[in-house]
Amino acid sequence: MTMPDNEAGFTLIEALVALAILAIASAGLIRALEGSVDAARGLERRATAQWVAENRLAELSLDHGKAIDRPPVVRMLDQDWRVTEDIRSSDDPDIRQIIVSLADSRGAPLVTLRGFIDAGTTTP
Repeated sequence: MTMPDNEAGFTLIEALVALAILAIASAGLIRALEGSVDAARGLERRATAQWVAENRLAELSLDHGKAIDRPPVVRMLDQDWRVTEDIRSSDDPDIRQIIVSLADSRGAPLVTLRGFIDAGTTTP
């Protein structure tokens, strides 16, 4: 029994071409999703590093920038952050400039935060 031409359906080659097109489109979609996930991870790392730097600057501000033994590695959100701080004098003897730099555990620098604090040399 033969089928009429209008009911023949897809040939094997047509089905393989459709599957190949679907595979190529899926690969492109997966690459785009991987890029989006990497961008979100990078944003999370930079935001966390910014929080750690702001926390360190707040600690230094509370202590008027005095040399208090602070850990060089801070753990936040299950990641270790290397914190370096550089306290400098400024043109005003009542104000100190502080530069807080953060790097991840591999040493890649992520954030540098610059602030000014009261040196505590004068009393109100």
